[in-house]
Amino acid sequence: MGKCGIMSSKTVLVFLNLIFWVEDEVNSSIMKVYDEYNGTNSNAQSRAIDYIQRQLQCCGIHNSSDWRETHWYKETKNDSVPISCCKTAGCTGSMTHPEDLYQEGCEALVVKKLQEIMMYVICTALTFAAIQMLGMLCACVVLCRRSRDPAYELLITGGTQA
Repeated sequence: MGKCGIMSSKTVLVFLNLIFWVEDEVNSSIMKVYDEYNGTNSNAQSRAIDYIQRQLQCCGIHNSSDWRETHWYKETKNDSVPISCCKTAGCTGSMTHPEDLYQEGCEALVVKKLQEIMMYVICTALTFAAIQMLGMLCACVVLCRRSRDPAYELLITGGTQA
């Protein structure tokens, strides 16, 4: 029973470590993806960024001004962000109308969503661990009762062979 408790503790620590690792991994990879954005549907990074910005209602890494540092912004030279940053239907993505753009950055929202998912995974793992511990406890109780009950004694045959 002690080994199982240690294993459960190690499992929890691994999952908690994984949650913080997710945040670090998102920080490093999201900048690469934003830098590879080109605004076309043929580019997987562009589709991913547009999808995330629409679904999470966010714009840029920390806010909409992050787009100024991307290759896409420098190449288009039109002082705008992708249409996926727009809150309203008539928005063109122009940075001269910041009230039409989502102001919250996507990085924090992506990390929050991933941490929520990881918490569900942790809760599921802990539930399975608790069920296993309960099963082992029941097995121990059955074995202890069996050893004390004379009705379960082994019958020794006196050497008769069939």
